[in-house]
Amino acid sequence: MSSHHDHQKGLLITAIGGLTLTVDIPLIRLADGSPWTIMMLRTGTTLIAALVIWAVWRALRGNAPQLIPGWSGLVVALCYGLTGVTFVTAVYHTSTADLVFILAFNTVFAALLSWLFLREKPRLGTVIAMLAMILGVLIIVGGSVGTGHLFGDFMALCSALFVAIAITISRASGKDMGFTALVGVILPLAVALFMVSGEGLHVNQPWWIIFNGSVIMPISFFCLANGPKYISGPEVAMFYLLETVLAPVWVWLIFAETPSRNSLIGGTILIVTLVAHSLWQLHEGRRRRVALAVSHPA
Repeated sequence: MSSHHDHQKGLLITAIGGLTLTVDIPLIRLADGSPWTIMMLRTGTTLIAALVIWAVWRALRGNAPQLIPGWSGLVVALCYGLTGVTFVTAVYHTSTADLVFILAFNTVFAALLSWLFLREKPRLGTVIAMLAMILGVLIIVGGSVGTGHLFGDFMALCSALFVAIAITISRASGKDMGFTALVGVILPLAVALFMVSGEGLHVNQPWWIIFNGSVIMPISFFCLANGPKYISGPEVAMFYLLETVLAPVWVWLIFAETPSRNSLIGGTILIVTLVAHSLWQLHEGRRRRVALAVSHPA
């Protein structure tokens, strides 16, 4: 009964995190400001919120995890910091659909890095999924040639790579990196502060981005980071797909930004592949657990 309750709890927590994350890009767009001002406000409020939550946690319970656990934590924070820079840059240089579809490619990078550095050889089904996703990204990027979106697509691809590196190092270290992603915003905050000091503040609706950084980002990161405590990795991955599916919908409804034909084709390939692969992993996991229970009965 407890196990069933924990699973339901994990599904609820992760669903909240995934749904919350879907409004990140629309809020950035609604703030209507320059990239550096938006980055400064988004990362600054996220950092303040993270430090307040950590301080309250430490004061009330005394068992708050380290903000940056050792050298591995420092590298993970750096990766998330670089992601912050490339992500906001991509928001301003490519379409929302291209951005979220390419970000989903981080699963391929994670699988490749795990293969190279953790000696976790991917199974045939994963290799097939990786090839399909490479095809999807190539279709999206190919459609951006000559449209001015190629640089933004490259920044989105860099974001996917940095997230994959952070995930791989986190898994290899086995340390609690719950607050590390939030503290990692120090890097883009420092860069943004330097740039804003020269060009000045440029934002028409600052409350949208302040709300994003102080509420949306902490909730989404906290919930998604805690999901794996209760449910499997493939199930968590399914909720990350909510941003891939819903963010372009919100942007279409608010800004009337219609995805290109290539973006829709490539994005469909990515989403179908990720869903099919996640369902396959869930099936394989259940099958292995059943086999283990039969061979080792209680």
